[in-house]
Amino acid sequence: MYEKYWALDDKPFRNTPDPHYLFFSKQHEEAITRILYAITEGQGAVMLTGDYGCGKTLITRVLLDELDPDRFEVAYIPYSNLTAKEFLQEILRQFGYETKGLEKVELLQVLSECLLDNHSRGCSTIVVVDEAQMILDHMTMEEIRLLLNFQQNRKFFLTLVLVGQPELRDRVEEMPQLLQRLSIRYHIGPLSEEDSFRYMSHRLKVAGGKHEILTRDAERLIASVGEGVPRKMNNIADMSLLVGFGQKAPLVDEEIVRQVAVDMND
Repeated sequence: MYEKYWALDDKPFRNTPDPHYLFFSKQHEEAITRILYAITEGQGAVMLTGDYGCGKTLITRVLLDELDPDRFEVAYIPYSNLTAKEFLQEILRQFGYETKGLEKVELLQVLSECLLDNHSRGCSTIVVVDEAQMILDHMTMEEIRLLLNFQQNRKFFLTLVLVGQPELRDRVEEMPQLLQRLSIRYHIGPLSEEDSFRYMSHRLKVAGGKHEILTRDAERLIASVGEGVPRKMNNIADMSLLVGFGQKAPLVDEEIVRQVAVDMND
């Protein structure tokens, strides 16, 4: 609606995990580096945590896009309300196996054969579980842990990547055997004020912005009200662009952002 008014090609602050808009703060770069290291070195398990809206899912998708499909077999589980059996079935389904009518012990046998086959042809197996803090079924968490038993001569046949909100750390700490196998744990926090400025500038540029749209005071207030959380800042900035368009404002200034912030808190 407002793109033409602000001379943009796209809405810059959509809350969708579009890799084109990925902003690499130092934290995000560090997260990607550590997870890629664990994956390429065949380490057992990795845990990435962060507050809601900090970009964990987007980082995960960028990582998966970087992996060579000839060298890595990946199962991405974006939902966590699965039973232990359904979890195994979903992994095998994504690897191209038929699981209908198989019991759990048979599913494990098929998975074992899959992992051995991948290993023998030099292909690494990756299982990514997103929103892992939502796994309430203890047996499912236990099944996830047991995946790390697939190893030989201290070499893991599978790398497990757990992604979730901060409470995931509490869940994992309740399982010492899983905690001990985490080779890497990394937490993404809110963006600093300076990174928040760079984040907004980056998204506007990707969306086709070629001139100033947000004043620095507006950016500062967006960063403050949004608490440095990309998802929150997106919501405020998007609505501020809409309100500025409605008022035919030359720029989105601090007063427009303040008005939006008040309206969103009512």
